[in-house]
Amino acid sequence: MARSLLVRGLIAGALAGVLAFVFALIFGEPQIDKAIDFEEALAALSNAPAEPEVVSRGTQSTIGLFTGTVIMGIALGSIFAIVFAWAYGRVGALKARATSALLALGAFMAITLVPSTKYPANPPTVGNPDTIDRRTLLFVAMIAISVLALIAAWRLWRQLAPTLGAWNGAIVSGLVFVAVIAVAELILPSVQETPRGFPADVLWHFRIASIGLNATLWAGIGLGFGALAERVLEPAAARRSTVAASA
Repeated sequence: MARSLLVRGLIAGALAGVLAFVFALIFGEPQIDKAIDFEEALAALSNAPAEPEVVSRGTQSTIGLFTGTVIMGIALGSIFAIVFAWAYGRVGALKARATSALLALGAFMAITLVPSTKYPANPPTVGNPDTIDRRTLLFVAMIAISVLALIAAWRLWRQLAPTLGAWNGAIVSGLVFVAVIAVAELILPSVQETPRGFPADVLWHFRIASIGLNATLWAGIGLGFGALAERVLEPAAARRSTVAASA
C-alpha cells in the first residue's frame, strides 16, 4: 500500500510541476525579465563589466524552469505521499480526497504563505550575493518554526476539541499558532536588500507570482494525489464517482 501511494505521489507531483511551470512562465518570468533589465541598467550607469552568461536566459526560462518545477513537484509529491500515509485516518473521519486537500493546504500555509510574511520572495537579481547563505538559513528557520507551530496547533486542537468543542478548540489553537508566529517574526532579524530605485510594481507582482506558483504546485499535489489515492484506499467510492460522472 505504501509503495502504491508513493508512486501516486510521484505522478501527482510531476503533473503539479507541469502546472507550476505554466504558471511561472506566464506570470513569473516577465517580472524576472524586468528585474534583469533594471540590473543591466545599473551596470551600464556604473560602467561595471558584464558578467559572463553561463546559461542563456532563454534556456533558463524554458528548459531550466520546466526541469526545476517538475523535479520540485516530484520531490514534494513523494514527501507528501509519506505524510499522507501517516495522516490518513488520524485527522478525523475524512476521506482520501479531503485528507489530501487539507494536508496540501496546511503545507502551503506552513511552507510558503506564513514564511513569506517575514521573508517575501525577491527576483534573482535582488539581494547581495554575499548574504545568500544567511538569507537562506533565516528562511529555512522560519519554515521550520511555521511547520512545528502548525503541528503543535493541531495537537492542541485534538486535546481541546473533546472539552471545548471542535469549533472553539480550532479558534484557540489558531490563536496560539498566530501568537507563536508573531513572536518568531519579532525575534528573527529582517532582511532589507532591495536596491534603491527598484520598481515597486515589479517587486510586488513577482512576490504575488511566487505565492501563486507555490499555490498552484500544492493545489495540484493535493487534488491530484487525493484523486489517485482514492482509487487505492476507497475503490468502491471511486467507482461510484466514476459512474456518476459518466451518467
